[in-house]
Amino acid sequence: MGVFNLFGLLRGESAERSGYELYGAAVQAARLPYYYATLGVPDTVDGRFDMVGLHAYLLIRRLSADPQGQKLSQAVFDAMFNDMDVNLREMGVSDLSVGKRVKTMWEAFHGRANAYAEAMKTGPETLADALARNLWPGERQEAAAARLARIVYAQDAHLARKSIAQIRALEDLFLTPEVAAS
Repeated sequence: MGVFNLFGLLRGESAERSGYELYGAAVQAARLPYYYATLGVPDTVDGRFDMVGLHAYLLIRRLSADPQGQKLSQAVFDAMFNDMDVNLREMGVSDLSVGKRVKTMWEAFHGRANAYAEAMKTGPETLADALARNLWPGERQEAAAARLARIVYAQDAHLARKSIAQIRALEDLFLTPEVAAS
């Protein structure tokens, strides 16, 4: 490790870089066709935002549970909303509107994360209800929501078995939804 890399570690750049890498892994997991083709999650900007948010939530939840992971948890969150800012700009949202839109997205993520955290304390049926409200608004998809709830619990348990070092190394971070659903 060079002197400049050491200084970067001291300034927290390693956590920032790892945050982006972990967020990228959450995005990759959220984009798997299973969610859209098999479970019928709407393949829209909102549907993809919700799936990315769900995977990021699970990762942040795991990292936040460990004192060694809290800085990394914040780095994942920061990477997510920096990415949202960039994506909005690339979609042509005016500079004056980006901040407002990112704030709305932050509020949506925060609300969903709180709902999922509370629901996970109660059980799969409550989580399935929360997922259905957010992912399939206006149309009840009980079977798909129940399958997704099982996947969420399996992903949560899988991440809980990982050390912070394994997570940081992106070691088998997320199960495939097919494996998690079984």
